[in-house]
Amino acid sequence: MAIPAESDVLVLGGGPAGTWAALGAASRGARVTLVDKGYCGTSGSTAAAGNNLWYLPPGGPAREKAVAAREISGGYLTDRRWMFRLLDQTWDAVGQLADWGYPFPTSDDGTQRRASLQGPEYMRLMRRRVRRAGVAVIDQSPALELLVDPDGVVTGAAGLRRQHAGERWEVRAGAVILATGGCAFRSGALGLNVDTGDGALMAAELGADLSGMEFSCQYGIAPAFGAQTKGLMYQFATFTAADGTELACGLRPGGVLEVQRAALYSQVYAQLDLAEPGIRSAMRWSQPNFFLPFDKIGVDPFARRFPIRFVLEGTVRGTGGLRLVDDGCATAVPGLFAAGDAASREPVTGAVSGGGSHNGSWAIASGSWAGAAAARFASTRAGQWRTAPLAHGGGPGLRPRAARGDLRADDVVEAVQDRVLPLRHNRFRTAADLRESLTVLDALWPVVAGGLTAADGDPRSVLRTREATAMLAHARWMYRSALARPETRGMHLRDDSPQTTPAFARRIRVGGLDEVWTALDVAPPALLRTEETEETAVP
Repeated sequence: MAIPAESDVLVLGGGPAGTWAALGAASRGARVTLVDKGYCGTSGSTAAAGNNLWYLPPGGPAREKAVAAREISGGYLTDRRWMFRLLDQTWDAVGQLADWGYPFPTSDDGTQRRASLQGPEYMRLMRRRVRRAGVAVIDQSPALELLVDPDGVVTGAAGLRRQHAGERWEVRAGAVILATGGCAFRSGALGLNVDTGDGALMAAELGADLSGMEFSCQYGIAPAFGAQTKGLMYQFATFTAADGTELACGLRPGGVLEVQRAALYSQVYAQLDLAEPGIRSAMRWSQPNFFLPFDKIGVDPFARRFPIRFVLEGTVRGTGGLRLVDDGCATAVPGLFAAGDAASREPVTGAVSGGGSHNGSWAIASGSWAGAAAARFASTRAGQWRTAPLAHGGGPGLRPRAARGDLRADDVVEAVQDRVLPLRHNRFRTAADLRESLTVLDALWPVVAGGLTAADGDPRSVLRTREATAMLAHARWMYRSALARPETRGMHLRDDSPQTTPAFARRIRVGGLDEVWTALDVAPPALLRTEETEETAVP
């Protein structure tokens, strides 16, 4: 399909956030183009697996209790108004999915069970709905940079087409939505290797800032012989050391943290022996892809222990992302909106992972809000955006500042992974280790900005360079934020500062590329209602 030269709203990313954004904009009469790095409907974390949803009926005490509980577990960094908005939007959107024919399972009494979605069916349906809404869907065409008008308003994007020998594309647009996902640093988690943080890099080049980047040390559990990081099943696991000594069980609070510490020194194992025989078939039905690697090699995870590994999921299952400045999911850069994992989820998840449920609902809600707001924004620009001269916003990886050096994109990726993938660096943090990592990472940035050696004559190699640049930028944002939070809160664990300090019940903003800066934000609404009065130790 040919890429339109212009569109009222341009959506970058074709996962759940991107498709809901496209529908939100199209429903308001906007002409919408959706450009995906992969194939909209099959690429990304949701299409490869699926997720639960934060799905609670309106009325009654359930929502109030859930919101209050998340305020506490989220370290008082949440915003209950956003949480209630999200619950309302999720409830309505799931009703739409049912009306569109999503095959929700039914209980014995005929009631649909709507609290979870199977990724393949969900994303196939979303692709159909987007195309039916008249959205131009462009696959295998990753964006590389944003375009801006003379006033600094985002007015489109540019990229390349994988399946057209790296042919470049440009789309002029009245507003742009980044739904490009988070950054998992090519850790090998199922479906996440397309998530290299490209959107945040493009936004930061224009001055956007981020928030919650210290809450980016989420690790999923995977069998050592597989890539599936579905953590729900491990609530039924007993974890053991190589010699068979029991480390923890999945039902015990803090058990996984014990296992992660043990994994610093030796191989650890799991066995799903806590699952009663009566629910094992239900487990297989609800998460069939979890069991595929076991079945392929003939291992019964209920009867035999198996080696596991911890796989970094970064800001995909973590919290950090672009800071949103209003209810329509606008960023600090005019004309640019963000949704899904590309945006910070602190308003609804706080200092802990949104997992599948909160993050799944966030993709639906933030995508819908961003789509509607982007359509409104584009309509206020009249025809000016169609004729304004545009500048290219991309820098490192696209426009070298000096003669290209000897470093390759793969070298940069390897150096970044060496500092962010291991548990010893990213899960169990200390100021000394964070500074050591930043010394390495900061030294890489001027080399990358100066110019990397092209891997070959393939014009598509620029994508690998931009991905490496985005991963490096994310690592520096993460660790600067982690250093700026000298306490333990939520998933951010500082071994040298194990207490939770009331004075740091604040969000930390971060930004910059050549020079990375951090700033302590004002108190979030949760803290204004519920004061922390004592320091509390992490169990």
